Amino acid sequence: MDKPLKNPPAYAIASVDHALRAATMLQLEGALTVSEIAERLGVARSTAHRLLAMLVYRDFAVRDDHRVYHAGPVLELAAHSRSQVSLLRAAALPHLHRVVDLLNETANLTIRTRDTARFIASVECTQALRVGSREGMVFPAHRTTAGLLLLARLTDEELDDVYAPERYRDRPADRPYLAALRPELERVGRSGFAVNQERSERGLVAVGVPVCDEDGTAVAGLSVSMPSVRYDPRGLRSLVATLNAAARALEADLATRR
Repeated sequence: MDKPLKNPPAYAIASVDHALRAATMLQLEGALTVSEIAERLGVARSTAHRLLAMLVYRDFAVRDDHRVYHAGPVLELAAHSRSQVSLLRAAALPHLHRVVDLLNETANLTIRTRDTARFIASVECTQALRVGSREGMVFPAHRTTAGLLLLARLTDEELDDVYAPERYRDRPADRPYLAALRPELERVGRSGFAVNQERSERGLVAVGVPVCDEDGTAVAGLSVSMPSVRYDPRGLRSLVATLNAAARALEADLATRR
């Protein structure tokens, strides 16, 4: 049986959320200035400076001689993530912004690592009622739009390996029921898009399409998320067309950056 949906805490602490998001940016992107962090978080420079000072104090960040911040010792795995993930994220951001301009809903780019899906880029829309940034968050792959898209590209043997029972010996409730998951992945593979209706979070709907490399291998999922009250299935075809156009443009950009 799957774990409960991931929902925001009832009493969210904005300063903690800002600090965690700042740490995630440093991990995924590398060097950033106080001004860049402040702009991304939507806070004053003085607030961003205090957040970064605390991250430095706790070794989540370091500041160089040019007052530029980098991932600290606690986040040293960023040295690896700043290669392909950083390239993918940097290429995707302009396209995510264009999707938001067209649809005025939050846009995301997500990658898969075995049985988890990680949001590596997120651009929020301007509507008062909106899905917030998921950047840096990790969900079970089978519960996310992009995760379903990327799992759908696996062979039966690869899917069996990802969800091998021995990997879930200490957490059997986390393992999805493959007899139900396989037909769903087949449908996603045939259609070329995925719809997630309150699968990962209550009150949220997401629609996504795959992003592929030059060899046709799906490397990420590009999606748009919205409150379920604003989702109209009659507009699905238009949503998918907009996302596919953005994904093809991103693929073209990635090809020129390699």
